[in-house]
Amino acid sequence: MALTPEEAVVGLFERTATTVPAYRKFLGEHGIDAASIVSFADFTKLPLVDKPGYLRRYPLPELCRDGRIGDVIAMSSGSTGEPTPWPRSVADERRTAARFEQIFRDAFRADERKTLAVVCFALGTWVGGLFTLGCVRELATRGYPVTAVAPGNDKTEILRVIRTLAPHFDQVVLLGYPPFLKDVIDTGRAEGVPWADYAIKLVTAGEVFSEEWRTLVARRAGDIDPGTAIASLYGTADGGVLANETPLSVEIRRMLAARPEVAHALFGESRLPTLAQYDPYHRYFEHIDGTLVVSGDSGVPLIRYHIADEGGLIPYRRMLDFLAAHDLRPSVPGFEQPFVFVFGRSHFTVSCYGANVYPENITVGLEQPGISDHITGKFVLEVLETDDRDRALRVTVELAPAATPPDDLDDRIAESVRTELRRLNSEFAHYVPLERQRPRIVLLPHGDPGYFPLGVKHRYTRPARDTRA
Repeated sequence: MALTPEEAVVGLFERTATTVPAYRKFLGEHGIDAASIVSFADFTKLPLVDKPGYLRRYPLPELCRDGRIGDVIAMSSGSTGEPTPWPRSVADERRTAARFEQIFRDAFRADERKTLAVVCFALGTWVGGLFTLGCVRELATRGYPVTAVAPGNDKTEILRVIRTLAPHFDQVVLLGYPPFLKDVIDTGRAEGVPWADYAIKLVTAGEVFSEEWRTLVARRAGDIDPGTAIASLYGTADGGVLANETPLSVEIRRMLAARPEVAHALFGESRLPTLAQYDPYHRYFEHIDGTLVVSGDSGVPLIRYHIADEGGLIPYRRMLDFLAAHDLRPSVPGFEQPFVFVFGRSHFTVSCYGANVYPENITVGLEQPGISDHITGKFVLEVLETDDRDRALRVTVELAPAATPPDDLDDRIAESVRTELRRLNSEFAHYVPLERQRPRIVLLPHGDPGYFPLGVKHRYTRPARDTRA
């Protein structure tokens, strides 16, 4: 008889407690006898592990199975602290390749199309580039007609590679961070790259994007199908690739984007999270106090690891029943896998008159016609204090390279952002005084070193400052 996901994760605990020296010590320090954990109910009483209380307390070898470091090490970006090493192995890539396979096969039909996969994540010690390359190559070993090339995040080299190689393939898949891939497509359009001839597909990771962004990029990439040609991975440096968008999850998300009141009822927030499906045998999720906890096998086995991402879990049948109750019925068939939704971390918000304002709300306002052609999509959201000690929302927006924006672009942006904030964010519409709802817009040139330095992971918010706006 096949194990349930709950039984499987208890088995993972038993193997980890037996073979990982640090986890044995961790259990001992909490007075836990590993032999007493025999059921899933016992498992749910185990203490959570995290970076400060577990990963940074023990030597790296002790965090690995049998005290042996894996065959390759990636480093986290350090965006929430000092960089952390993450041992990986070929076995990790084989397991994780199933998430890529689900996208390449079920959305991109790469099992029957010659596919060029262009890895546009940064190459080096960071987790994204080399791990993605390994997973894509694993697909080739499984018989998929997939060829990988890895120019990294060098835009000039990416476009050179595409011009040279794309004509030999049925489709081209770009894999990278959403704003960077948009920049590649926009630059290619300006340079005459015939995207429509290359049947472009996108695999993104690292940031939540709006459905307006998906629609815009799909149009600019040659009028590709936004529902099946753009898919996002939910991954972290510590847990690897945890889940992925599917054609079903994308269709559901696009339905909910058009019905913000239904989305709020489902997710409990005035912003649209990433919505993905996951294999509970590969990564077992729990939802605790509004945040996600994951267990999974990797170079550093993790048992009830608190990844600190805000989000939640929705069983497959419960999702379809909820949608049907609101007269929403997806047309795309899908796997009966559970859904995970992810907002990211709470410090990527600002508070204005008690209303939480999310970067995702601002993004929708920037991706409207008459605006999106003149900007890159990057911005910084701040709350400043005026001379009268009132609070003011300020959005600093990066102009597209060599842009010659219309004189009224700042007014267009301010009005568009206010309109979308009022539509999407009921807190903003009701908490912020009407006369304070129009944001102050600052336009800065591409690559401005103070707000948009090149080659640095972008931050969309800054903490409130006592600065005269």
